[in-house]
Amino acid sequence: MADRVAALMEERLGIAGQGLGGKLDTGGRRLPRRIRREAEYLAQAARKAADPAQLAQLDHPRIARAYDVCVTHLSRIGPLGRYRSTLMAVFGRASVNLLILAAIVVGVLLWRGLI
Repeated sequence: MADRVAALMEERLGIAGQGLGGKLDTGGRRLPRRIRREAEYLAQAARKAADPAQLAQLDHPRIARAYDVCVTHLSRIGPLGRYRSTLMAVFGRASVNLLILAAIVVGVLLWRGLI
């Protein structure tokens, strides 16, 4: 399950890394918080599943739920959605920078007594 989610993250989001944990470290911030939390739970379960002593302690219905949430979200992302989110991030940063610049200009004008 973790390998399938990692493959979808690489395919749909272009995130590189080794395994699901590596992909979450590299580009996990590109996922919504709820999806990222579920993917982290899935990565933790995959690590625990490698140890036979901890395999019996896993919550299999919770793992299946986390997998379903991650796959559903990642399968909805297409090239257009990825482009749109990148574009919105660029415009968001630009608008914040413009607001900061405007505040600085107004501050300097007030300080110099021109306003």
